[in-house]
Amino acid sequence: MFSRCLLAALSLSVTAAAWGQAPTTPPAPKGDQPVTVNGKAIPKSRLEFIVKQRVAQGQPDNEQARKLILDNLITQEVVAQEAERKGFGKGPEVRAQLDLMRQQVIVQALIQDYLKSHPVKDDEMLAEYNKLKASRGDKEYKVRHILVDKDTEATDIIAQLKKGAKFEDLAKQSKDPGSKDKGGDLDWNPPSTFVKPFAEALTKLEKGKYTEAPVQTQFGWHVIQLDDVRAQPFPPFDSVKQQLHTRLQDQEVQKYVSALRAKAAIK
Repeated sequence: MFSRCLLAALSLSVTAAAWGQAPTTPPAPKGDQPVTVNGKAIPKSRLEFIVKQRVAQGQPDNEQARKLILDNLITQEVVAQEAERKGFGKGPEVRAQLDLMRQQVIVQALIQDYLKSHPVKDDEMLAEYNKLKASRGDKEYKVRHILVDKDTEATDIIAQLKKGAKFEDLAKQSKDPGSKDKGGDLDWNPPSTFVKPFAEALTKLEKGKYTEAPVQTQFGWHVIQLDDVRAQPFPPFDSVKQQLHTRLQDQEVQKYVSALRAKAAIK
C-alpha cells in the first residue's frame, strides 16, 4: 500500500563489517560543517534523516550511534564515487532504478501530506469497528462440505447420506483439494468467511445436520454439514484501534489514488 513507508528503499544497510573492514572513527563535523570525501560533502541533513528513521524504529540516538551512521555514510560515499567514476550511474538499468526510487520517495511525501490533512477520527474508527463486528457476528461454526460440479452430483450425495453413508467418506469425491482429504473439514470460521449462499445455508443448519438440498455458489454445488457451534467474542475496540486506524488510512489513500487515476489522461 502507498501508505506503507517506502523509505525502506533508501535505508542505509551498509555497515563497516559488511564491507569486510573494521569500523573507523570518522572525523567529527565542526558545527554545521559537513564531512567531505574527496572534496564532496556529506550533508548533515543526510545524517539527521537516518537518525530520525532509526529513532522511529525504536533505536537510540546517541553519540556512538551517530558515529557509526556517519562512518557508514563515508563508506557509502567512497564506494559511490568509485561507481560514478566507472560510469555505473549512467547505465540504463541503474538510471531506471534511480528514477523509480525518486518517484517512490516523492509519492510517499505526497501521501504523508495528504494523510496529515485527512486524519482518521475516533468516531470513524468506532463506526468501522461496529460494522466489522456486525458482519462477523458472535459465533463460529465448525463445518464440512463436499463440492461438486453438478447439482445432480450433490443430490446423489445427499441421497447417500440419507441412506447412512458417512460424510467423511463421501468427501473424497469433492473437488476442493484443501478439504477433500480431511473429510471435507473447513475447521472453525465465522459465517463472514464464506460466500453469501454458503453462509446463509450454514447458519440455518442445526448442529449435526447437513443441507438436504444442494447449495450453489460460484465455485459449484455444495453439500454442507454443521459439526458444532461456539461463541466467539469480538475483540475490544481498544485492542484493535491501531489496526482500524491503519485500515481506514489505507482506504483513504485508495480513494485518493483512485480519484487521481480517474482524472488522469491514460492512453
